[in-house]
Amino acid sequence: MANDATIAALIDRIEVLEAEAEIRRIQARYMFLCDTPCPEFGVRDDAHRIDLILDLYAVDAVWEGVGEYYDNQFGRAEGHAAIRAHFESFWGEKRDPALLLNAHYLTSEQIHVDGHEATGQWIHMQPWLFSDGRSLLRSSRLNNAFRKIDGTWKITRTRTENVFISSLPQNFAETYPTTSVLMRP
Repeated sequence: MANDATIAALIDRIEVLEAEAEIRRIQARYMFLCDTPCPEFGVRDDAHRIDLILDLYAVDAVWEGVGEYYDNQFGRAEGHAAIRAHFESFWGEKRDPALLLNAHYLTSEQIHVDGHEATGQWIHMQPWLFSDGRSLLRSSRLNNAFRKIDGTWKITRTRTENVFISSLPQNFAETYPTTSVLMRP
């Protein structure tokens, strides 16, 4: 009997570790796909990139900006169609000035798994460079939720709260790529 209990406890611990690892990969992949230029090899255009991002989300997911600064800037998007519209505002011909560079740096990770539900908190920082020469540095706290659906972990909530935004000097970056070749074979 003691062996059965030990084995069951070990299985539970392994499942938590596997869940944490998968959630970590999902969050990192989300950030990777949100980088500009997109470093994912074979991404044809921004619509394809958004499709790949939405594959990480549950169909009933929520993406929201919260707090005194992000409430009005990002608002709340519920479901795939609304989340798609949110991401379409970041890339493509609609954006003026165009976003030339955006890179996400994650830190201060905390992942909490409870069966088939989980939450994760991170702080992230990201530089933004625009085609008109403006640049800024943005930092946010993330409080995201995840659910295991049909054996696969999905994002059920992305919640971001501003820590700070700082303008950087005009033409801050001296060099930056127009396309990424990182993942090419």
